[in-house]
Amino acid sequence: MSLAELRTLISRHADRGVTTTAIPGVLVARVDSSEAQEDTSTGSILAVVAQGSKRLSVGDAVHDYGPGDYLVTSMELPVSGRYRDATPEHPALGFGLELRPDVIAELLLDPASASFARPSRGDKAPPAVAVGVADNRILDAVVRMLRLLDHPRDIPVLAPLIERELLWLVMSGENGDSVRQLGLADSSLNRVRHVVRWMRERYSEPVRVEELAHRASMSTSAFHRAFHAVTAMSPIQYQKSIRLQEARLRLLAHPADIAGTAYAVGYESPSQFSREYRRQFGAPPSLDVSRLLQSAGSSVNLAPVI
Repeated sequence: MSLAELRTLISRHADRGVTTTAIPGVLVARVDSSEAQEDTSTGSILAVVAQGSKRLSVGDAVHDYGPGDYLVTSMELPVSGRYRDATPEHPALGFGLELRPDVIAELLLDPASASFARPSRGDKAPPAVAVGVADNRILDAVVRMLRLLDHPRDIPVLAPLIERELLWLVMSGENGDSVRQLGLADSSLNRVRHVVRWMRERYSEPVRVEELAHRASMSTSAFHRAFHAVTAMSPIQYQKSIRLQEARLRLLAHPADIAGTAYAVGYESPSQFSREYRRQFGAPPSLDVSRLLQSAGSSVNLAPVI
C-alpha cells in the first residue's frame, strides 16, 4: 500500500522533470519519456523510485534500480542516466531527499549508533553510489514526508523528525556505510569528497595526483585505491568528465565558440577537445549542442538519480 500511495502523492505534486517542494531538501520527479542517455552531475541524495526504472553509470560501475528501490549518492559525481520504460501513460516517478552531513553527524552521536562499526584509516572506502531495496519502514517514512505537502503548517515541526527517521533507517541498512561516512569528518569517503570538491572548483587546472593525495592526507597509492573505490573512476577520468560537462554547458550559451570553450575548460587544443567530447557524448560538439538546443523545450534533468 505504501508504494501505491507514494505514486499517488508524487503524481499530485510533481511537474514534468524534477520539482522542488515546500519541504526543505525534498524533491519529487516525473519523467514521461525514455529519452536518450543524459550526462550530468548529482550531489548527495537519497532517491526512492515509486514507478519506472533507470540505469545509471558512474565511471566503470552500472546501477539499475526500479520500483521499491532506493539509491544513495554521497558526493557530486559525473553520471550518465537513462529511463528505460517511461511513457506519458506510465511515467517514471521518484522521491529525493538531500543528504545533510550535519544531521548524519548528530545521529552518529546517539548512543544507539554504538552498534555501527567505526571505520579506521585502513578500511576500504565505501562507494559513493549504492542501490538497495526500500523496505516497508523506509517507504512508510517517505509517504509520511510527502503527506506533509498537504499540511504545510506541520512541515517545520514534523519534516525534520521524518528526515532523521529516514536517515537512521538507511544508515542501519545494507548501504549504511556510504551514508554514515558522510557524518565522519575524517572518514575515507569524506577525504575523497573534500578532494572532489577541490577538483570541481579548479577543473581547468592540471592535475597532480601526488598533490591530491596530500590534500586527502593519504599516500599516493592509498589515495588511488580510495578514489576509485568511491567514484568508480581515476582522478584523471573524473577531471575529464567534469571538464566536458562544463564545456557542454558553456556551448549551450555560446554554440559557435568551440575553440574558446576548449581552452577555457583546460584543453591545450580544440582538436583534442573535440575528440574527447565526441567520445563522451556520442557526437562532435557542434552537432551535440545543436541537438540539445532543438530540444530546449523539454525539461533538463538536474537530479538524474531520481
